[in-house]
Order: sequence, then C-alpha cells, then structure tokens
Amino acid sequence: MSDWTGILELDAEKRHGKTVTKNLYFQGAFKIMRPVYHHKSSHPSYYVLNPGGGYLDGDTYRMRIALGEKAKLTLTTQSATKIYKTPNKRAYQEAEFHLEEGSYLEYLPDPLIAYKDARYLQRNIFHMAKGATLLYSDILTPGWSPDRSDFSYDSLRLVNEFYMVGELISYDHIKLNPEEQHMSGIGFMEGYTHLGSFIVISDKVDSELVDQLYEMLQQEPEDFKAGISELAVPGFTIRVLANSTQIIERIISKSHHIISQEWFQTKPSFLRKY
Repeated sequence: MSDWTGILELDAEKRHGKTVTKNLYFQGAFKIMRPVYHHKSSHPSYYVLNPGGGYLDGDTYRMRIALGEKAKLTLTTQSATKIYKTPNKRAYQEAEFHLEEGSYLEYLPDPLIAYKDARYLQRNIFHMAKGATLLYSDILTPGWSPDRSDFSYDSLRLVNEFYMVGELISYDHIKLNPEEQHMSGIGFMEGYTHLGSFIVISDKVDSELVDQLYEMLQQEPEDFKAGISELAVPGFTIRVLANSTQIIERIISKSHHIISQEWFQTKPSFLRKY
C-alpha cells in the first residue's frame, strides 16, 4: 500500500543501562507520546495516539517496532481502538515487531471496539531472536448499535504470526463473522460477548509459572470462561470469554502481576490513561 492513513516506526536501544529512542518516525493519523519512565525506571512506556478518534471506511495503518539487544519497553495505546461503520472497504492495520537477543517487549493495547457494520483486519508479525521476551494482549469488544444487538459488526479478523530465529513457532487467527457463524455456539463465543487473549513467549516460562496462572484462573469468582495452553516453545496463551471488558482486563492484569513478581520481584507499571 502506498497511501497509508497512519504510519509509525520506532527503534529503541539500551544505552548506558537505559532503554532510549534510537529512531522515531510517524505521519498521518498515528502519533506517539514521549516515553514515560514510571517510577524512574529504565524501562520506558510509549503511548500510541490516533488523533482521528477511530478507524473509518478504508483506513490503513502500518507500525514497525524494533528493539535492540537487552532493550526493554512497554507499548500501549492512549485509548480504545474504535472501528466504525465501513460500508465500502474494511479498515486494516499491520504491525511488525523485531526483538533482538535479550530484549523485552510488552505490547498491551487497550480494547478494540467494533461498532455496527464494522469490518476490520489486523495483522501482527513478531520476529524474535533467542532469549527475547514478548508479552502481548488483545481484547475484542462489541460496540453500541441502534438495536442493542451484541454482534452488529460485520467481521473481525486478528492474525498473529510469531517467528523465532526466522522459524514460525505459532500462528494465531481469530475470525468473527456474525452473519456466517453461530456466535453463541460451541467453538465461538459460547454465550459471551467479549474475547481476550494474553500471549507470552519467553525462555523464563516454566511449568511452575503456568500452574500459578491456572490456579489464579480457578480462583476468580466472576462469570467467564478461560483456558491456558502451552506453546511449542517456552510460552503460553490465555484465552478469556466474558461479558465485560473489565473482567478480561482484570484477568490479564493479574497474570501480568504474577509474571512480574516471578521474573523481576516487582509490580508492572500502572499505565495511566488520564
């Protein structure tokens, strides 16, 4: 594509014990705030902004993020990604991530909200070196519609490809098409309206950590369904079905806290959005 609605490119590197911006470029309806070092940490948080307020008919976005050796950063969004009515052409976003040896990336965007007649395709491609760590989450939420139906959007597709040293290690494809699928049926939304995923890939993942996460899921009192699956490499996926964004956010947040306590003996930064 030649005419992108928004483009964002960010290279970060570790310099004098601190992760800093090496190269930064953005144009169109993509912006990024200056990095925030919560609690004077050497681990910065970057907030992606969409000044347009949402994705419209035919919008296209491209993002490329690269982390040098031992660089660590958190990438999130300023607010939810809103997909509005796309009567002629679906909205599209692609993102490519490159993680060098020893790097650490938390890509934790706010929920994606699909409104009536929305069509959206998102493709994330992660290229990881040995020893790199990735934490990625997404939450799919139905937006308001005039008839108050839960699944008034046309279609949502989220494609995630994970490569380790050039070899495909995991392929995750979520496709929701309410007109063609029995959304409340087994294998789809099973009576729930919201879908969340939390994917972690790291050499630090072991069976003890997975057991802790499973125990946490078992103790949660809310109405939801969740499962945890280990990957072919050290890592796992947690999938959550619920009827509210807050329940999924809480489960992902608790999982994130457990990981941070186990690996760094600290709590993750609170990603303030106000």
